[in-house]
Amino acid sequence: MAVQINPSILSADFARLADEARAVEGADWLHVDVMDNHFVPNLTLGVPVVESLRKATETPLDCHLMIEDPDRWAPAYVEAGAGSVTFHVEAAAAPVRLAREIRAMGARASMALKPGTPVEPYEDLLPELDMLLIMTVEPGFGGQAFLDIMLPKIRRARQLIERHGLELWLQVDGGVSASTIERCAEAGADVFVAGSAVYGAEDPAEAVRALRKQAAAACAH
Repeated sequence: MAVQINPSILSADFARLADEARAVEGADWLHVDVMDNHFVPNLTLGVPVVESLRKATETPLDCHLMIEDPDRWAPAYVEAGAGSVTFHVEAAAAPVRLAREIRAMGARASMALKPGTPVEPYEDLLPELDMLLIMTVEPGFGGQAFLDIMLPKIRRARQLIERHGLELWLQVDGGVSASTIERCAEAGADVFVAGSAVYGAEDPAEAVRALRKQAAAACAH
């Protein structure tokens, strides 16, 4: 598995987003948390900010939509320049149709599961996706503590991916840091969203490199 590190701008300085995006240009993707204060109890940013970020950085944008009615809104994020768009299965009315629409528009389609949502009922949907996101905290706020009880779920997701022989990335988001990333990698994750662990560091670019090294070593092990 090729390890990928996606810094989350939820932990960045919103007054300096262009600078903060450029500070991590060695990262694989820039994770953009979109929240609507309905699906989750927080309000962050939307399409205009994604459009501006696309112009400010060469790093591809990984947009995580924690919003109601993603069937309606997700395509706008592809049009705004997102290279990957993640919708929550708990909010999507027609997840297969939405994933196909995102892919048809030229972006990677990803589906997210909240901690309480099991992965097994969605086994048949996996071939429609480019990435599966296992939330390792309740979505809505950055800086939360990693939920260790999600590790078995990550393992089960990896087993399903391998059972079907899929080239499907397995992403984890929530509480990923130097102290938790190895456990996530050993469980089968290969894409890691890190907010505070990157933007809370003195050198965000070095934090990305260090996290990638840790995860790669754990995957190899």
